Amino acid sequence: MSDAFTTRVLNVTTGSSERVVDLTRDCESFLREAAGSRDGLLNVFVPHATAGIAIIETGAGSDDDLLAALHSLLPADDRWQHRHGSPGHGRDHVLPAIVPPHATLPVVGGRLELGTWQSVCLVDTNRDNPNRQVRLSFLG
Repeated sequence: MSDAFTTRVLNVTTGSSERVVDLTRDCESFLREAAGSRDGLLNVFVPHATAGIAIIETGAGSDDDLLAALHSLLPADDRWQHRHGSPGHGRDHVLPAIVPPHATLPVVGGRLELGTWQSVCLVDTNRDNPNRQVRLSFLG
């Protein structure tokens, strides 16, 4: 494949609790190698049925607010028809309909073009799967 398209897989350990994991530095590191000073697009994709990618402010409580909102929208109780795994696990399979498993972001001059407070984050509510992969792909 030409250098117009480059990809890397990140292995992320989320542990046994619900988490929002900031991937921004990983994305920036990847782009330093893959993009050089070129313009293009960064696609971030999590190939899991129970996780998503969000562009959100982190560190000021918004990540916890996101998890609280997801608890309100998708309670971990016995209402879900998908019932294997820990109690309420069926809601984890609905998560990607609300927090999609991908994001495509502009890259200008080799740099990720995010707003001042925006971060690229993995959202994982599935306590049964502590290891995730995230695919970063740059198209120049």
